[in-house]
Amino acid sequence: MTHVEIPPALACYADGRQELNLPGAVVQDVLTALRQRYPELGRHLLRPDGTLRSYVNAYVNEADIRTLAQLQTPLSENDTLTLVPSIAGG
Repeated sequence: MTHVEIPPALACYADGRQELNLPGAVVQDVLTALRQRYPELGRHLLRPDGTLRSYVNAYVNEADIRTLAQLQTPLSENDTLTLVPSIAGG
């Protein structure tokens, strides 16, 4: 299982949880499991086609998945997937 960190601002859509353990061989698998378990959270993070929304950044062990294999980035049991939505304002 991959350790998934949910941002505090979105924890309300995951029953208040900021940390989860979900199965998946690649990032896409974990995101699919996340959406199945918490559909409302999934709507905030993912487009209907299962890709990350443009304002959501994902990191595997602090490495941006955009510099890796993106949604096909392999995961191991000891990895941490951190989801970070961009926040704008002024």
